[in-house]
Parts: sequence; C-alpha cells; structure tokens
Amino acid sequence: MKPRAFQYIDGAMADAVADGVFPGAVLLWASRNEVFYHKAFGVTDIRSGAPVTLNTVFDLASLTKPLATTLAVADLISSGLLSQTTYLRDALPAACGTGKAKITIDMLLRHRSGMPAHRPYFKSLPTPVPGIAAGKRLRQLVLEEPLEYEPGSKEIYSDLGFILLAWVVEYMSGMRLDTFVTDRIFVPLKIYDLFFNPLCFDLIKSAKDKTPFVFAATSHCPWREKMILGEVEDENAWAAGGIEGHAGLFGTAAGVHRLCRQILQALENKETKVINSSVIRGFADNHNGMMRPAGFDSPSEENASSGRFFSKRSIGHLGFTGTSFWIDPDNGLIAVLLTNRVHPSRENIKIRKFRPRIHDLIASTYRENIQV
Repeated sequence: MKPRAFQYIDGAMADAVADGVFPGAVLLWASRNEVFYHKAFGVTDIRSGAPVTLNTVFDLASLTKPLATTLAVADLISSGLLSQTTYLRDALPAACGTGKAKITIDMLLRHRSGMPAHRPYFKSLPTPVPGIAAGKRLRQLVLEEPLEYEPGSKEIYSDLGFILLAWVVEYMSGMRLDTFVTDRIFVPLKIYDLFFNPLCFDLIKSAKDKTPFVFAATSHCPWREKMILGEVEDENAWAAGGIEGHAGLFGTAAGVHRLCRQILQALENKETKVINSSVIRGFADNHNGMMRPAGFDSPSEENASSGRFFSKRSIGHLGFTGTSFWIDPDNGLIAVLLTNRVHPSRENIKIRKFRPRIHDLIASTYRENIQV
C-alpha cells in the first residue's frame, strides 16, 4: 500500500490540532491482525509544549465503563457469580429495601435502571480530601438518589448506574475494582498501560519497564483550582479516590487497542484468554429493540460519532475528555482516538464534528486500500 493512502488522515489530524479541536492526540486503527496506523500529534500540555508520543497516557474518562466495569461484570457472569437478570438486591445487600432492589444488572449496563444521568455529589461531601471515606459516602448518596423513571421503561445514559456496578463488582469479588480488572484482565493479557491512578499514590510506574508514565493534561478545574494532570478529570471519581465504575481509567492508545482486539475476537466467537465470548456477544446484542448494547455504545441513527461507514453491529464508546474507540465485527476494523480536547477548557466541543469525519476517513481508507 502506498504511503499517500494515509495522507488525508495525517492532514486531518494535523489540521485538528491547528484548528483547536484538541491540543494533542494519538490515533490508532487496525484490522483483526495488523496495526496500520499509529501516530501522535500535538502537545500534552499547552504550558510546557511537550509533544504527544505514542506512549502518552490519557484520561480515558467514560471508556472506564466498557473497558473496566463492564468487563469486570462479564467476568463475574462467566464465573457464575452473576447473571444479567440478577436483581441488585441479590448482588448488593445494601440495596435491599430500597427502590433499586429490583433493578437488574442488565438494566444498569444498558442505562435503563431509572437512575438520573449525573449528580455533583462531590460538592456535598463533608471534606474535599479524596479517599475511601468519601468514596463510601458518595456511593451511599447514589443508593439514596430517587429514581427518575420506572426501571426498564426507557434509557437515560447514567454515570450513577456504573457507580452501583462497581460496588457490585467489589462486593461480589471482595476486590477493589482496579485490583480486579488488573489481576483478572489486564495483566493476563500483558496490558500494562491500562490502569487506574489511585490518588494516594504519588507516582505510578509501569509494571513492564519501571519508567514513569507521561500524562496528557486535561482541564483547569474550578473546584480543585488547578490544571489537572495525572488525576482523574471527573470530580465524583476524584472524590472516590480516583477509582470508580464510570471514570478513573487511564491508558495509551496501544493499550486500548490490545483490549479492543480481545473484544473483537470475542464478538467473532473466537477463543480469547480472559474474556468469555458468549457473554460479550450477549452484551453486544441489542435485543428487544434496545438502543444500547450492555456496557457499550452503538452507532446512532443520525450523526453517529463513528461516521457513516462503521456497520450497525459496531460497538464502542466515547469519553468526556476526548477519547473514543470503535470496533466493527463486520469489517474487522478497530479505531482508537485519544485526545485531551478538554485542555485547558471543557467548553471546547469541536470534537463533536471532527469524530465522524476522521472515522469516515479511516473506514474509507481501510476499505479502498487494505480490506479484501
């Protein structure tokens, strides 16, 4: 394949940096068996001007939901400790006697639990110091939150449901969420550049090469009164000590890709090392006309962030900080885009128009130059 097949993608990424879509980014896309494109653009931090490299670590934001919490739930289902129809009361005793007792695991995964989208619990915590005590109080506030609609009757994308799922994972396994996914999923797959960054640690070092990671900066947080670097952007996750079911995962594009490749193999009903194919294929099924797969997202009918050419069977997710991945089992295509679009301000939403364009370029380049 001629190098100029990628020139339009190179140009689009460079233009995005110049146009202020994001200060920096890494784009990776691949087929089932081969990485065709993996390049870095822009800077990690506008103050230092340090260039983004292929090893730059990004705050993955809501990619935590599919790549950590959902896979942890899948592991528990595979082990027979849960099912998608398990009631919350049977997976989390604290939910007994509450209006959430009969919410199912599947409802939580598909954002059909009756929970509201978001609440700024961090503002009501008695202390701004993150950690175990604040995390327990935050989860109790989630459990006490009134439902907004009858569970199962409709869909509202909710961070709060995934906070409950993380609580379920920890209760059922006896392990903290970050420890569970690291021990059960990441390390067995030799993925050392996906991790939570607990706020009690001053420096996180790679388990593979013992060198410090370099983080991409995110926004200037008015609540914390500083530019965020190496701490989770989401305030509720920050208050919980940096580890929650909806946010807190950090990683490189290569790390995200390696995990996506395992998910693709599961979708294709191929043998995988740690991910149960039948469970993942069940999650990906939008049965009974539901809008979302369990734990993932799918291309919307109009103005899909995955563009026009990813198939309807594709699954993926977006992250608030400017991250995303898409997996297309029909074409064997994986696309990972990690950016720090919130740096220095969360008000920058130019990425909404950019995502479909770059995914169209990826899919058309793949189809015209690589796919057979």
